[in-house]
Amino acid sequence: MKKFYILGILSLFYSCSEPPTIDDKKTPLKWKDNATIYELNVRQFSEKGDFNSILPHLERIRKMGIKIVWLMPIHPIGKINRKGSLGSYYSVKNYKAINPEFGSEEEFKQLVDSIHALDMKIIIDWVANHSAFDNPWANEHKEWYTLDSNQNLQPPLGTDWWDVADLNYDNTEMRMAMIDALLYWVNEFDIDGYRCDVASWVPDDFWADAIDTLKTTKDVFMLAEAEGKNMHDAGFDMTYNWSYMHVTNEIAKEKKPLLAIDSLLKVEDSLYDYSDIRMYFTTNHDENSWNGTTKERYGSSFEVQTLLAFTMPGMPLIYNGQESSLNKRLRFFEKDTIEWGDYDMEIYYSKLLQLRTSNSAMWSNDSTHVFSRLFKEQENLYAFQRKNNHDEVNVFLNFGKDTVLLNNINLNGKYLDLMNNETLINLKEISILPEQGKIFVKQ
Repeated sequence: MKKFYILGILSLFYSCSEPPTIDDKKTPLKWKDNATIYELNVRQFSEKGDFNSILPHLERIRKMGIKIVWLMPIHPIGKINRKGSLGSYYSVKNYKAINPEFGSEEEFKQLVDSIHALDMKIIIDWVANHSAFDNPWANEHKEWYTLDSNQNLQPPLGTDWWDVADLNYDNTEMRMAMIDALLYWVNEFDIDGYRCDVASWVPDDFWADAIDTLKTTKDVFMLAEAEGKNMHDAGFDMTYNWSYMHVTNEIAKEKKPLLAIDSLLKVEDSLYDYSDIRMYFTTNHDENSWNGTTKERYGSSFEVQTLLAFTMPGMPLIYNGQESSLNKRLRFFEKDTIEWGDYDMEIYYSKLLQLRTSNSAMWSNDSTHVFSRLFKEQENLYAFQRKNNHDEVNVFLNFGKDTVLLNNINLNGKYLDLMNNETLINLKEISILPEQGKIFVKQ
């Protein structure tokens, strides 16, 4: 199991003894151990909303420190019961086709090849729980769907997703067809895996079979839009940390104390193994469209919340547009292009992403220890250290409205003040502005 050693950071810095460490290597055990992920909404990414318009951005995305590009669904969108004028990406009309609004198969293949040429991976969104009502399966194999009392297709129960029909996983033939479709994109286009929509609504044994089959062709990366150890047991590499999102939203509203983060880490430690990667984020397409922008939800604590999310013991996600201070809710069923501006936050996010990829104390393997605890007399300060035998990162986050001054901090040696790009020696005193943070990286 993971060991998120929770202890008072005061005792950490004032103690003569070193915290426990274990042997590790300076290179990741697997490529995914130090990966980062970028969610790309093809429709809203550019004015044209197509694959070709993504190509000029790839080098920029790579330089930020991104290793995985995740495309939201690229399939044709159903027309029956369509929401809005363009419909939901998650209403899949054909599992083996490309939305013509985005481009051709050849243009998608060029995008995949271009991402690979820059030593990045590409995963695409997959909707296994339901399909569009006008998916060919609905006419050819009605028994593949969950039917109502009148033997008609129906949306997933308990939702307002009237544009999609619920699939029946009691049907073996449907399961086989779904796995065949998953294999299609790996074999024909060489994609590297999937982000699986509402993964927990699909039986675990299906995912286990599907992932085992996919891994006979390639070491795919699988992300579940779900929480729970069972998702990892079924073969998923990474799960959403929705719990973290909910806790930090409540902290921003002053409905929970900072100590709630410690409680969350203890739960994480009890549930997940070292190899179970958890995805941390301040926003994604759902949060942005339905619950508000990061600045709406976090307010003036936006930057300190960002520093926390991107230094937690999991994989950080950046949603397209965040590097240009995306501050509008992108409409879900209509064209609503990102206002890119001058990429004013690109350097900011690049520092955090590159720290994740380059510093072994930040990797997702058993070399990492997390030390986190509030200063008892500083209720608005959250501070922790991540350290192994090779690297050390110290994070100080001021969630309060007043400057915090810490005296007699014992950080001996040379440290990089990451966000200010300044080298400091033998830190004894730290001043942290309101709702700001400091990250000190041992050199």
